[in-house]
Amino acid sequence: MSRTFFAAELDTAATWWRIFRKDGVTLGFTTHDRDLWFDGVLHRAAPGMLPSAVRRMSGFEDDPGDVEGALDHDAVRAEDLAQGRYDGARVESGIVDWETRTGATLYSGTIAGLRQEGGSFRAELSSAKARLAQEPVPLSSPACRAQFCGPGCGLATAAHSAIARVIAVDGDAGTVTLDLADAAPYRHGALRWLDGPATGLTTRILDTDGGVLTLAGRLDSSLGEGLRVRLREGCDRTVATCSARFDNALNFRGEPFLPGNDMLAHYPMPR
Repeated sequence: MSRTFFAAELDTAATWWRIFRKDGVTLGFTTHDRDLWFDGVLHRAAPGMLPSAVRRMSGFEDDPGDVEGALDHDAVRAEDLAQGRYDGARVESGIVDWETRTGATLYSGTIAGLRQEGGSFRAELSSAKARLAQEPVPLSSPACRAQFCGPGCGLATAAHSAIARVIAVDGDAGTVTLDLADAAPYRHGALRWLDGPATGLTTRILDTDGGVLTLAGRLDSSLGEGLRVRLREGCDRTVATCSARFDNALNFRGEPFLPGNDMLAHYPMPR
């Protein structure tokens, strides 16, 4: 069901926007003075958090926009911004009738950048049209271009994942000790926190030594033993590993035997 907004002098309309974070959390906000529930999402009244005017361009260029607000709102915390929970989050914005809950989506995109200024923040948005600037044809490369266990890889995530428990955390060294005898298969993989203050966050595994994992990024001092984590195996994106370890060379998305640019500098040598 749809309706025409602002067809009369007075209209029961409010602006809304949603943030779909990569850690699985969805936040909804509205300029109405009361919370609104529609489309399966609770949109909290946030008059102090406003999306800017979004310019809809007639061409293929990106539609610029941003959202700004105060950090004192219950749903937006400075520590979440610092942890990167909003980086790359998907954003939708639109208009809704607060009486009938009939609405329309006017904008969709992702958060391209965040700036924190004192007690407020500003999120720069990149619209879905920005994907039109990407090269549709992948460039050749000796390494595999597919994401491990993602589209094109063909391997199932469940078969290459495991749940472990934290024994110790060393924030200075950036390491986590798990109840595993050997975590070598997870080198170059990913660790996702299932418990504690970092729940939902994923970080890269740089190296392993027995049950000790070296992680990318800073470890929160509040992380401690007993927390559960989900590990996903890693791949160095070489055809040798794809074939010998995963028996998946058929799905290798790269050209390991294609001559490189150095072949242009070769010239024949007399025998």
